[in-house]
Amino acid sequence: MSSNITFNVEKMYRLPEAGNLKAFADVCVNDTLVIRGIRLVEGKKGLFVSMPQEQGKDNRWYDQVVCRSSAVYDDLSQKVVEHYRITA
Repeated sequence: MSSNITFNVEKMYRLPEAGNLKAFADVCVNDTLVIRGIRLVEGKKGLFVSMPQEQGKDNRWYDQVVCRSSAVYDDLSQKVVEHYRITA
């Protein structure tokens, strides 16, 4: 199932020397909202997207952006991974 939301990768910052962390991306949602600092990570099952996080006073990390729909997350992830591969 695909969402009705459009995603456009505005900027991608590649990190060739950062191990499993491959890039940071800024993504525009429906030409109205920009999410900065989305991480692209190489995991055991391939590339995946991790949302921006902030460390709390308790030293735990908390997501700053949460996708409540798996279809939206899947579409966002696909767009970021596709952009990374195309611009290699």
